[in-house]
Amino acid sequence: MSIAAALALTLTACASDSQGATTTTGGGEVSGEVALLTPIYEGTEGQRLLEDELLPQFYEKYPDVKVTVDYTTYNKLNEKLTTSVASGLIPDVMMMGVGWVEGFAERGVLADLSERGITPESLEGDYSDEIVRAGMWDGDVYAVPIMLDTRFGVARMDLLREAGYDAPPTSWDELLEMSEALTIRAADGTLERTGFDILSLDPRQMFETMLFSAGGDLFTEDLSAPAFNSEAGVDALQFVVDLVHESKVEDIGFSSANADVNPLISGRAAMAITHNSLWTQTEEAAPELLDQLEPFVIQGEAPGMFFGGTLATMAKSSKNPAAAQALLEFLASPGPALAANEQRGNVPALTELLDSDYVKGNRLVQFAMENLDSAKREGGPSQWLEIRAEIKPAVEAALLRQKTPQEALDDLAATAKTAMDR
Repeated sequence: MSIAAALALTLTACASDSQGATTTTGGGEVSGEVALLTPIYEGTEGQRLLEDELLPQFYEKYPDVKVTVDYTTYNKLNEKLTTSVASGLIPDVMMMGVGWVEGFAERGVLADLSERGITPESLEGDYSDEIVRAGMWDGDVYAVPIMLDTRFGVARMDLLREAGYDAPPTSWDELLEMSEALTIRAADGTLERTGFDILSLDPRQMFETMLFSAGGDLFTEDLSAPAFNSEAGVDALQFVVDLVHESKVEDIGFSSANADVNPLISGRAAMAITHNSLWTQTEEAAPELLDQLEPFVIQGEAPGMFFGGTLATMAKSSKNPAAAQALLEFLASPGPALAANEQRGNVPALTELLDSDYVKGNRLVQFAMENLDSAKREGGPSQWLEIRAEIKPAVEAALLRQKTPQEALDDLAATAKTAMDR
């Protein structure tokens, strides 16, 4: 069953609601005012997409529903959510990131969608298992995915061919060899091109991609303890530290997550761990290079690919739950979800959208969707947002050699365990 059909059935099943929503099973009608909090659809173009294209479609089906929109950014989203919970004025539909659902579900903020017919079984086939789990807590569904952000390897094939390589690396050994061979320094030692850029991505996301490639996990399977300081985690962090300090593949400060132009586009990097949005950046800055971008999974003990993303949730306290659910289901359905992803250059979560013209025309998005079964996500315990903030400084401490990788990860694990035990 497709997600559109599954979600339509769940809405009909919720036609008689005791919390104040007016519904009619015959026409699937709902009514009431609902508030939407969203960090996507940002900017003039995003707002136009939501308000001039998508919501009119929603109103055509649900004319007795009124949607008010609160636009925010991911940098301010957690503050907005926390403030709304403290005040009791919780938006009916909230979009939040992968790893955020667990904490708000545990606190009783989110509606259990499994009770409203959106179950893991109803989502099977529409999403990969790992994506479905990103919206779950304690065995139940609390969020439906809309879009994904992925990180994986990308190579500039023109630069690789100049160095005698006809394909990206397929192992850590090849990655190290090629990174060293592709690095260029001036006679005075100044770095001119890194063979493998690890600094243009957020350090947390970079480390997690390598952790997954090493066969590691962020937490134990039962989420009772950190697992990132395992042998796999230490190996992953040691590998990138050695790239900088032993192999001299990249210098601290050569690039950063705030770089104006991605080094792969400028030619300052031959390979990198990067975000799928590199494609749209290249389309705008140097479209002639699009044919040279070759994505690859960083293969170690396991395929290394990271995904985050945006999911739609619903407030448990909504006074119009049927209307809120109708909006959530609409935004997650194929047409609106595809439009939102295309506007941002992101990866659709819905498997069926792999055949869309947008995905077929974006090599990096297509690659991400084709390899989602290999991707791992952030999050796990309800304290993830607190723990997440500590990962970047821990990775940076190792990269700056202020601590060994083992010390940095052990200290981080101790901090995480304290948070998890509270």
